[in-house]
Amino acid sequence: MLSKNEVKYIQSLGHKKNRDADNVFIAEGVKTVYELLNADFNIKKIYALEDWIVINPTVKNVIEVNEDELKKISNFETPNKVFAIAEKRSPVKEPTLKGKISLVLDGIQDPGNLGTIIRTADWFGVENIIASADTADLYNPKVIQSTMGSFSRVQILYTDLATFLTANRIPVFGAVLNGENIGSLNKIKEGLLLIGNEGKGIRSDIQPYIGQKICIPQIGKAESLNAAVATGIILWKMSEA
Repeated sequence: MLSKNEVKYIQSLGHKKNRDADNVFIAEGVKTVYELLNADFNIKKIYALEDWIVINPTVKNVIEVNEDELKKISNFETPNKVFAIAEKRSPVKEPTLKGKISLVLDGIQDPGNLGTIIRTADWFGVENIIASADTADLYNPKVIQSTMGSFSRVQILYTDLATFLTANRIPVFGAVLNGENIGSLNKIKEGLLLIGNEGKGIRSDIQPYIGQKICIPQIGKAESLNAAVATGIILWKMSEA
């Protein structure tokens, strides 16, 4: 049985300052926890229902909980059998950019959007994301959940984008409304795809670093595209043979 203090501590990890203080994060659900177990994360504790434990007898540091206890520590309305606390992975300070497509995110603040972008990046084989400091936290529970496990394969470096773009002489493709139709793009073997904030786009002080402005042609009357959807469409075109 979980103590009140343990429940309170686990619940506190829903807040970034508490995750940062202990250098940990939480992950929920069967698929997400399996991704943790198969990656290079140090798992501190796992809280699971009896039926999950029975089919995973070799997993260590597991504490059995009942459904009511799992619901108390879960961030979701319908908890999914297993919940883990793991140590954050040290970010790559100098990601390898040569010969690859990488993402640069300028102020993507919605956790669901960031999680979907990470999942999309993983689908297209993008290994590195460089993000501004005000981009949503990778270890936000909603981000982790919406990546569907891709957080274990895609690295994120949070940094000052102007400094980063000045130091790296890699072609920069910026997604903007007045850009060139992506239909004219050939397959890109090396470059940085810059995606801006959901509502404001790419900040004005970052735009001078864009070497080629690109856009997705509009056919209907929607005001804008979701940032994650736009990322997927552009990555498909950039990687198209």
